[in-house]
Amino acid sequence: MSIFIVVEGKNDRSKLRRLLQEEIRILCTFGTLGSNKLESLRKEIGDEEVYLFMDNDSSGKKIRGVLRDAFPDAEHIYTRRGYPGVEGTPDEYLVAQLEKAGLEEYIIYPDNLN
Repeated sequence: MSIFIVVEGKNDRSKLRRLLQEEIRILCTFGTLGSNKLESLRKEIGDEEVYLFMDNDSSGKKIRGVLRDAFPDAEHIYTRRGYPGVEGTPDEYLVAQLEKAGLEEYIIYPDNLN
């Protein structure tokens, strides 16, 4: 069984990649979701476990809404309002959110959090 996390952009993916083991697949929407991109995500994820981790801003909420419809069983991970997106969220907050989502066995804990 594969686990996927869908984020908005490559900087979000890079930030999470440092905190998660390789078996977690991190996919990007690269902004606004067209029907081709949405279909590509559906095909790649299939019936696997999926988490949605968008920025807490208007475009992130819009993307989350589209993905919520496409993946009704997805788990949702949230960053705090005021942080500049997933990429600008402090590691300790990201780790706490990943733990809250039940992904602790896949987390690579940064040295400053041990």
